Amino acid sequence: MSKRNYKDLLVWRQAIALAPAIYAVVKRLPREENYALGDQLRRAVVSIAANIAEGQARQHPREFLQHLSIAKGSLAELHTLLIISEQLQYIPSSTLLELEAAIADLSRPLHRLCDAISRLPTTNNQPRTTQEARKARISGQ
Repeated sequence: MSKRNYKDLLVWRQAIALAPAIYAVVKRLPREENYALGDQLRRAVVSIAANIAEGQARQHPREFLQHLSIAKGSLAELHTLLIISEQLQYIPSSTLLELEAAIADLSRPLHRLCDAISRLPTTNNQPRTTQEARKARISGQ
C-alpha cells in the first residue's frame, strides 16, 4: 500500500462533507443546548475527520487502525446525539433520516478501510504500535 495523503481517502472527504450539515443542526438548537448538546455534536463530527487524518499520517498500520477505531466511535456518538436531538424535538425526523443516510454512507467505507488496514502485513523488525516501539527500545532490541 503506497503512502497517500489523507485528503485522497474517500472516508475523510465524506467526514468533511458531513460537518456542515451537523453545524447547521447545531445552529437550530435552542440556546440552552448550544454549549451542551451543540458542543458535543460539533466535537463528534470534527473528531471523525481529524482522527482519520491523524491516523493516516502515523507511521504504523496499528496506529492508523487505532485512530480509525476512534473515528468509528465518534461516528456512533454523533448518531446517538442526533437521535437524542430528534427525541427532544430539536430536529425533525426527516433531518434525522437524511443524516442517518450520510452516516451510513460514511460508516461502510470506514469499516472496509479498518478491515483492509487490519490485514496489512508487518515486518518482524518493525513494531506495529508506538507502545511496541517503546518496549523494543527499553529491552534494547
